[in-house]
Amino acid sequence: MEALLDMLDKARRWVRYDPETQFYYKHFPSLVDKAELMLRPMERSDIKIVAAIEQSAYEFPWELETFRSCFNVGYHCWIGERAREVVGYGISTIGAGESHVLNVCVAPEYQGRGYGRILLQQLIDEATRYRADSLFLEVRPSNPNAIRLYRGMNFNEIGERKDYYPAKNGREDAIVMARVLG
Repeated sequence: MEALLDMLDKARRWVRYDPETQFYYKHFPSLVDKAELMLRPMERSDIKIVAAIEQSAYEFPWELETFRSCFNVGYHCWIGERAREVVGYGISTIGAGESHVLNVCVAPEYQGRGYGRILLQQLIDEATRYRADSLFLEVRPSNPNAIRLYRGMNFNEIGERKDYYPAKNGREDAIVMARVLG
């Protein structure tokens, strides 16, 4: 069944193929070097790529099965592409009037270009579209870049979760942040 679903994903990508865009990517890469991140819903065939990005970006990454589960249960999973290369992703849940950001990640070689902000904004827009009143997330205190991003996008610290994340020497607390929507 998984092989059939992968084949359907490949067929869907072929149907969306844009030869003009491919031409520019191939022959004039400098024109697309500064191209903005393109966003699209995650497809089943992206899961292994996303898991590889996660492995490269985090010391304690999610497992491949976690990504499969998020996709299979219908969480809001978004891909950021640049020149048809997956460079980041964002995953959230929405229900009961609130949304929860589960994961936002950009491949290490593409960090610092504003792609995390674009992906997070997509999750905010999606939560707003589904009429969520608030958006929550957890972040490691040892991740100042993420904290700076969240604060810059109007998230406020509302608490902490003790021993939430795995760490080299045991566990690390999480800062809980929230943003009111609408």
